[in-house]
Amino acid sequence: MSSGASDLGARSALSVGARRPVDPGGRAAELRLAATRRRRRGYLLFAAFALPNLALIAVFSYWPIIENIYLSFTTWDFISPQADLVGLLNYQALFSSSAFPEVLWRTLVWVVVVVVVTLVLGLALALLFAQRVRGTTAVQTLAFSPHVLSGAAIATIWLLIFDPHHGLSRLVFEAFGTSSPAWTTDGSWALWALIIVSIWKGLGFVAIVYLVGIQQIPAEVLEAARIDGAGRWTAFRRVVFPLLSPTTFFLVITQTISAFQAFDVIAMMTGGGPAGETTTLSWFIYDAAFSRTDVGTSSAASMIMFVVLMAITVLQFRFVERRVHY
Repeated sequence: MSSGASDLGARSALSVGARRPVDPGGRAAELRLAATRRRRRGYLLFAAFALPNLALIAVFSYWPIIENIYLSFTTWDFISPQADLVGLLNYQALFSSSAFPEVLWRTLVWVVVVVVVTLVLGLALALLFAQRVRGTTAVQTLAFSPHVLSGAAIATIWLLIFDPHHGLSRLVFEAFGTSSPAWTTDGSWALWALIIVSIWKGLGFVAIVYLVGIQQIPAEVLEAARIDGAGRWTAFRRVVFPLLSPTTFFLVITQTISAFQAFDVIAMMTGGGPAGETTTLSWFIYDAAFSRTDVGTSSAASMIMFVVLMAITVLQFRFVERRVHY
């Protein structure tokens, strides 16, 4: 009996031993191989989706920048079979001329006035939109519509408004007992006419973005401020405006870039005139390349704009973002 039991125990031990993995290291290797295959499939899937987009960005964004850097060190007129290298001569000519510093100063005035006024008026308009009264949706649509219109259409409308003989501005000035200025042909008024149009064009977009930011502020925060005795101005200054700082930061960057690149309104309304009084950096770049066929000077001015925009963006991220409350 004990011998049969021992034989049965031996057979059980053998069967258990047969079910145990003969090579535990081989199973672990299979798992590692399967994980490697999954990662490889993930990389291939990522490459299939990302590489076409990266190729488009490289061809249509980075390569033009590299080509523009090269052209800024050359002289070329679009017709010659090749561009001639001239080194830093284009940059030296720009900064030694009397006209280019005026262009930079005019561009700075343009950007500062357009960005600051658009943000201030846009925030005020957003606060009005936040008051839930009848007809607000229709007014929001009307305010946002200039943002989606083409610059040519907007310029045409404002040329009619600014007409000193038949436009709406004539009626407004005559109501105050004076005559309308020649907005687009008088050097004292032309730049301000373009600034007015640019502010009007971007005002609706800024207001809607600010409105979305206001609507994201928790009602409990505003209610707590009212319970603490804060009036409307104090609540705005101490609660609403600080909580809108991410929105303001975003708008400052996007509106600054947009103002630097403004072109269509200038092209349609003044063409850089009269006597260059509305020539900003963007128009200078276009005029140098396609009116004077001076590709080297145009490319050098483009690189100056690129560096200025990069410097402004870095400074904004370096110093302004510290005051942003996320």
